[in-house]
Amino acid sequence: MEDTTPELACPVAPVVDVVFSRWTTPILWALNEYGRQRFVELSRRITTITPKVLTQRLRQLERDGLVVRTYHAEVPPRVEYEISDLGRSLGPLFAALSEWSSNLERVESARAEYDRKASAGTRKPAAHR
Repeated sequence: MEDTTPELACPVAPVVDVVFSRWTTPILWALNEYGRQRFVELSRRITTITPKVLTQRLRQLERDGLVVRTYHAEVPPRVEYEISDLGRSLGPLFAALSEWSSNLERVESARAEYDRKASAGTRKPAAHR
């Protein structure tokens, strides 16, 4: 049996780790949709994220090159965030996912059918390998 790292077994895994980690997509979407924003503006748009987590995610996105942070040395200091060209290059991926979202009704139907069968006791347990 060959010892293969997850990255080699599935070359999109590292992309998924970067792009789809928790809060990345809402942050990138907000910056792409509304342009350059201050921290407080972002936190108002993404109401369910805590300030601590927003700070952590913005730092990671800046580190990954997906967000640009601009510090304005004025009184009081002002910091703005905007999506980078690299972040903007994810647009076609997000557009494709948005298009695929029309399948969510089918997903919900499949879940309901699965749950119905499971609660009726007609679903057999998955075989372990």
